[in-house]
Amino acid sequence: MNRAIYPSLNGKRVFISGGGSGIGEGLVEAFAAQGAKVAFCDIADAESQALVARLKDGPSMPSFHHCDLRDIAAVQAMIRTVEAEMGGIDILINNAANDDRHAIDDVTPAYWDERMAVNLRHLFFAAQAVVPAMKRAGGGVILNFGSISWHLALPDLVLYQTAKAAIEGLTRSLARDLGRDNIRVNTIIPGNVKTLRQEKWYTPEGEAEIVAAQCLDGRILPADVAALVMFLASDDARMCTAHDYFIDAGWR
Repeated sequence: MNRAIYPSLNGKRVFISGGGSGIGEGLVEAFAAQGAKVAFCDIADAESQALVARLKDGPSMPSFHHCDLRDIAAVQAMIRTVEAEMGGIDILINNAANDDRHAIDDVTPAYWDERMAVNLRHLFFAAQAVVPAMKRAGGGVILNFGSISWHLALPDLVLYQTAKAAIEGLTRSLARDLGRDNIRVNTIIPGNVKTLRQEKWYTPEGEAEIVAAQCLDGRILPADVAALVMFLASDDARMCTAHDYFIDAGWR
């Protein structure tokens, strides 16, 4: 399949959280193919280093930074390092999350706090960290990753879905407060994307049930999600902000 090329993304400075595998890996690869300067973080060192090695001879070799996003001081320090290396950040992709299943009875206050730290808190503080440089540059783009899960009320994901629902509110709030600084903020809402992690949760029969519930046949791939992200990150989407954009094949 031929993919769109966005001239406005060439040379843009992009930071992606959770870029070492799955959807994040697809985003790193897609931005690099556009000629953007890409940095990403993850806790999966082997996968992340393998991705950098795979892309080193392409249009733009990404840089990898190990970071546990539960540690906000580490997040802020990492972003300062990335901005120093790249001269700023034009596009922030808040992608990292963890959808481990859990039962209501098993949730403790400590687990609640840890899940919010993994799936919600770092998005705000990463945005807070990049905003000053975006303002100095005259604008920027922040894309937060939500989830279709809470729209469908899937089972055994109460905390994950609570965090993902909150992200849509975070996006709307940031878009309002930052819009006059020409900083656009949107939410990407993927459906069930075929990744190694998702294969952990679904049997072939379960995958067939998902496809049957979609309007379109076939599985969504990371490249499909990346295609939407490329548009929303580009100048072609200059008047798109404060909204949720689904890439779910019509899963209802």
